[in-house]
Amino acid sequence: MGRAIAEYHKTGKAGRLQVFSPMFEEDEIPLTTLFRSYEDMPGIEQKALDMATGTTLDVGAGAGCHSLVLQERGCDVTAIDISPLSVETMKERGIRKVMEQDFFTFEGQYDTILMLMNGIGIVGSLKRLPAFFRHLDKILAPGGQVLCDSSDISYVFEDEGLWSDDGMMDIPSETDYYGEHSFNMQYKDTIGDPFDWLYIDADTLKEKAVENGYVAEVVAEGEHYDYLARITKRG
Repeated sequence: MGRAIAEYHKTGKAGRLQVFSPMFEEDEIPLTTLFRSYEDMPGIEQKALDMATGTTLDVGAGAGCHSLVLQERGCDVTAIDISPLSVETMKERGIRKVMEQDFFTFEGQYDTILMLMNGIGIVGSLKRLPAFFRHLDKILAPGGQVLCDSSDISYVFEDEGLWSDDGMMDIPSETDYYGEHSFNMQYKDTIGDPFDWLYIDADTLKEKAVENGYVAEVVAEGEHYDYLARITKRG
């Protein structure tokens, strides 16, 4: 993804950024979506940016479209990404605070943590959620918030006829939870390593948040089973 972002930034055009998964058909990420303006963003992303307050951490910032909006509004925002080419691109685009950094080893404290474009997916699996919340204990400032979006992808299995006669969903045996998947990306001749990704439904997120001393509430819903959640420390 970093190579695709860098080439699109420099030339205004790029090849196909392909996405592969054992569970889904081959997909493609349009590079233009990673450079979109506030006006072109879906409603749940606009809502998240409007709710961001105080010092803000933009996790997995990519090409920096969300950070740019917040910076233009005068917000003290820091963008992080694990891709050096993405980080270089964000710096060239004028984002003042950018770091090549893994979220789970990042240090500091922030009032708002943004995890957009299915950003909470970096957790990878339900069993890693406790580690995610323990890391929030370290980097979320008192009274702070996490604004993250995800999708309930149970509709995928419903469309494929995986519901049994008793109303239970027949989830493929390769995964313990239907939202846990692995992907890898390819851009031209560059093939990325496989990575785990989590799509978590809102009810499960709320349950896991409470188990770990937090509260998750849905503050906006998208047009296709997606939603924006606000996570705060339970008082």
